[in-house]
Amino acid sequence: MTVSTQGLNVNWGSRTLRASVELLSSMRFSISLLTVICIASVIGTVLKQQEPLSNYVNQFGPFWAQVFSLVSLNTIYSAWWFLLILAFLVVSCSLCIARNAPKILADLNQLKENVREQSLKAFGHRAEGMLSESAEAAAQRIGQTLVQSGWKVKLQHRPAGWMVAAKKGSANKLGYIAAHSAIVLVCVGGLLDGDLIVRAQMWLNNKSTYTGGGLIADVPTQYRLSPSNPTFRANLLVSEGSQSGTAILNQPGGVLLQDLPFSIELKKFIVEYYSTGMPKLFASDIVIHDKDTGEKIPARVEVNHPVSHRGIEIYQSSFDDGGSSVTLKAIPMAAASKPFEVQGTIGSTSDLTNGNEKLTLEYTALRVINVENFASGSGLSGSGTDVRKVDLGQAIDARLGAANKTVTQKELRNVGPSVMYKLRDAAGQAREFQNYMLPVKMDTASDAPAVFLMGVRETPADPFKYLRVPADAEGGMNTFFRVRAALADPAQRERAVQRYARNALGSDKPQLAQQLVASASRALALFAGAGAGSAAAGSSSSIKTPAGLQAISEFMEVNVPEAERDRAGEVLVRILNGVLFELTQMTREQAGLAPLPQDDKTQAFMSQAVLSLSDANYYPAPMAFELKDFKQVQASVFQVTRAPGKTIVYLGCALLILGVFAMLYVRERRVWVWLAPRGGDKAPPGDGDARSVTESTPGIGATQATMALSTNRKTMDGDKEFEMLKTKLLQVP
Repeated sequence: MTVSTQGLNVNWGSRTLRASVELLSSMRFSISLLTVICIASVIGTVLKQQEPLSNYVNQFGPFWAQVFSLVSLNTIYSAWWFLLILAFLVVSCSLCIARNAPKILADLNQLKENVREQSLKAFGHRAEGMLSESAEAAAQRIGQTLVQSGWKVKLQHRPAGWMVAAKKGSANKLGYIAAHSAIVLVCVGGLLDGDLIVRAQMWLNNKSTYTGGGLIADVPTQYRLSPSNPTFRANLLVSEGSQSGTAILNQPGGVLLQDLPFSIELKKFIVEYYSTGMPKLFASDIVIHDKDTGEKIPARVEVNHPVSHRGIEIYQSSFDDGGSSVTLKAIPMAAASKPFEVQGTIGSTSDLTNGNEKLTLEYTALRVINVENFASGSGLSGSGTDVRKVDLGQAIDARLGAANKTVTQKELRNVGPSVMYKLRDAAGQAREFQNYMLPVKMDTASDAPAVFLMGVRETPADPFKYLRVPADAEGGMNTFFRVRAALADPAQRERAVQRYARNALGSDKPQLAQQLVASASRALALFAGAGAGSAAAGSSSSIKTPAGLQAISEFMEVNVPEAERDRAGEVLVRILNGVLFELTQMTREQAGLAPLPQDDKTQAFMSQAVLSLSDANYYPAPMAFELKDFKQVQASVFQVTRAPGKTIVYLGCALLILGVFAMLYVRERRVWVWLAPRGGDKAPPGDGDARSVTESTPGIGATQATMALSTNRKTMDGDKEFEMLKTKLLQVP
């Protein structure tokens, strides 16, 4: 039997109705729906689903973000059109099964023994031969041989002889039913576990999405779903030492609250790390409090090892901050201000003032572990590749061999805790900052100083740009900020210049010392911003007066001839470095600290300090915050699901595997052998086909045998099987 691609033809209803039923039940319509679902699934895999709208705006722009929202590409699997396609596919495949299954099942027992003996010569696989036994004995022997080989056999006696009909590989057609039934089951399971039932409850029970804030306990019942909700997939955040029994279902335009028949208490969130600092285990020790029985059930939830209670699966989805407390030291970038400390919890805010300017400090995140790649050419130490140093053999070897090889070299290091925060002005504009608590060794050279990384970015889509502040001999940033404050003080600058000139020339060259003082004063004033306090203060407004190395570069371009710039630049930078060194020594003496020794380590510190002082003029905030202390409180994010369609989907997947295997690897074969007494009515001899056996010489046998084989696919295995059957049944070599 050949499965038709045409739909179901009905004899009732209007012409339009009959055409609609035929289209809906046709195989071509099912394939079209499957194609659309596959394309939609690819989009849903590539495009992150159920992200905040601002994320799509930042990544794709406002136009495409609006397009995604309009056609629900950001929520494909819960979009009305996707669910409608699934429903149509269920109906279409069900009609296909209803149309073809009765024919297939009826054909399973049909051996087609009534085939005319003359039609056997039309088969591609056919053979003839003379048998010495009688027709009945030959039929019995051939039938028994086929049965022993797993064939289903039927013998038919006719006036002119015997017809042996046999069939093998009926599972091929059953694979068609299994595969189509699998599609129906998977789609039904997807509809049950999707948002269809949740939306039905919203329509029938007058539920709506919640868009406000406040405590979960204060949310009205119209935004809540019953604990008896048959299907849901929600998120539940629980902080250490607390418990919760209400999960959140994200919906387009808001959320729904799902009340659970139990509450989850998080005793401890556990993270284990490899030696490189990469995490290897996320687990939560929880206690399940059953609301009906009062039973307390301890359990551990790990990634890929969920816990089940009352038909609800509890998965370890992710983790978050549970309200960690942090202590930050505010370091004003303006010299006139003084440092101060501020305390807060992650997720909260603090109100600050900068003169007349009102600021809001938003505590965004605390990360205790930060694993960065410090390999050359990647991570925070990234640099370009020197093509002169590329080894062709090494490059080829890196790309051949074991599959775990990678051309990206990794040097993973844990650089310690960091805090993320936003500083928002009165107009609502904010920048995001990320500051590390500990100094990071960026350069492998022994004399290179460790630096404190102070990152800033304008939008979440941008990478962080870091101000690198060198750590002093005491392991902090105090020396750097003391120098920065002194650099903004004209009196301090003047004393540093006089000290530099005195140490460089002594007192026996007053005229030369006067020239050196003038040059050093000019260089230091340019580097400090020419005395413009507001410009050098690092306020959030744009800097009008250039400062740092850029100011010196602009000064030289205007006042020094091009031919003399290289030599003049070297002299000016040497003078600047010397004056800044004296300024550093002065600030340390004023703080009661020992002066820096004049060695390679101090030289490396000063080199980084000069660059950092230059970059600090363009720090886009009036103050920076250093993480001084914290108390971490972790939270687990659990995914709680009640999925009645899961078993149905698993069954569908099993049927799909069996069905595809049956259709691809099981061949349906039929064989007929016509046995007629010699001289009686027999099928005509072969027409010269290569597989035909030339009619034997009269008088050798008593029975004329004609065999034919049909298969649903022409393969080499079919040819070999025919030759084997010809030898065994007709005893023809």
